[in-house]
Amino acid sequence: MAQRTPRTAATPTAQADPRSDSELVAACLAGHDEAWSALIGRYKRLIYSVPFRYGATPDDAADIFQAVCLELYAELGKLRKVDSLRSWLMTVTTHQAFHWKQRHRKRLTREGTELDEQVVEGTIGEEGDPLVAIEQAQVLHQAINLLSPRCQELVRLLFFSDPPMPYGKVAATLGLATGSIGFIRGRCLKRLQDELGKLGF
Repeated sequence: MAQRTPRTAATPTAQADPRSDSELVAACLAGHDEAWSALIGRYKRLIYSVPFRYGATPDDAADIFQAVCLELYAELGKLRKVDSLRSWLMTVTTHQAFHWKQRHRKRLTREGTELDEQVVEGTIGEEGDPLVAIEQAQVLHQAINLLSPRCQELVRLLFFSDPPMPYGKVAATLGLATGSIGFIRGRCLKRLQDELGKLGF
């Protein structure tokens, strides 16, 4: 298989490719980029659905998606049962999402934000149509953008930084007293809940 950087974005036409998985894999191994796009397009929703069920943010889900695509690209020539590609992808994606969740929980416990996770993540991790999960994630970010600039920055620093920032560093970044972060965080999360309610979340 030609050594190229795998492309993970699928075109609309690639998603409707009539070829079987076996035919697409064979074409990928022959170096045809459009076959790779078609293969990824076919399973993109399935791959994304797994990390969302584990409560991943859109950015984390994208990282997991990228990792799965890279692993598939590396193993493509070694797959023994191409007809079982769907099951293989589910296994690999679940493995990636599980280990992401473990790391995520450790970070939350370390920073003491485990309870606030429920507010920020909302229902994004619920099982169902992955497109619904993506829509919910978009609503969450829309609600965050409706907050005051200080609340927006506070929420992003506390919940979307990797690794999460400690209160002292957050306070220094925002020019606030460390002891005030907990109070301001609670007030900002209450506003976030209100905005989510207005948006029907």
